[in-house]
Amino acid sequence: MNGPAERALVITAHPDDVDFAAAGTVATWTEAGTIVTYCVVTDGDAGGFDPAFPRSEIGPLRRREQEAAAKEVGVDDVVFLGYPDGRLVPSLELRRDLSRIIRRARPDVVMTASPQRNFRRIFASHPDHLAAGEAALCAVYPDSRNAFAFPELVEEGYEPWTVREVWLMAGPEPDHAVDVTDQVERKFRALRAHVSQHPDADGMESRVRAWMAATAADFGLGPDRAAEAFQVIGTA
Repeated sequence: MNGPAERALVITAHPDDVDFAAAGTVATWTEAGTIVTYCVVTDGDAGGFDPAFPRSEIGPLRRREQEAAAKEVGVDDVVFLGYPDGRLVPSLELRRDLSRIIRRARPDVVMTASPQRNFRRIFASHPDHLAAGEAALCAVYPDSRNAFAFPELVEEGYEPWTVREVWLMAGPEPDHAVDVTDQVERKFRALRAHVSQHPDADGMESRVRAWMAATAADFGLGPDRAAEAFQVIGTA
């Protein structure tokens, strides 16, 4: 795409997925004027590290954490679909629900997890991530643009919409890097908003800084730079 997108939709499996993989890029987009919506498929209710914390309260807590994190990078619209954490599959129901969100948000760009397992970064390839990415790609093409796919969506008032690009996070074949050096501190404010997930927030930050520096080096951005990488696919 030439210039910043007018609207973008980020589809992730869990609260905090976008903040690890792409919060710097999202901050870059919103600063340039892009309107960004987050769609989080689960509430992350299988997350957390404190066994004494009531499990029934984890999902609502993680919703609040993601909403706070989103604000740190300029995102006010956060949608939760409420699917069970740890049991996600790319079902027809999920494809329909993501198609609805795409038709509502009408994004130029959809960012989501790669459906391809990355054996160099196995922790990025959580089964829920793979399922969310597969369902999101199906929703982008063909579901959201086809008036005859899920006709009930048209009856609800959601007309078909064609997404122009997909940006895949954490996949094995990244081909595009975003220099996020100027947005690093906003990214870490977003990550630190997920208090329930970080028993060692300083250690987490050190690891993520190292990842971003390595990505910048891999893409030839020079020393003392930080970057996030994606595979970008044209879909229009």
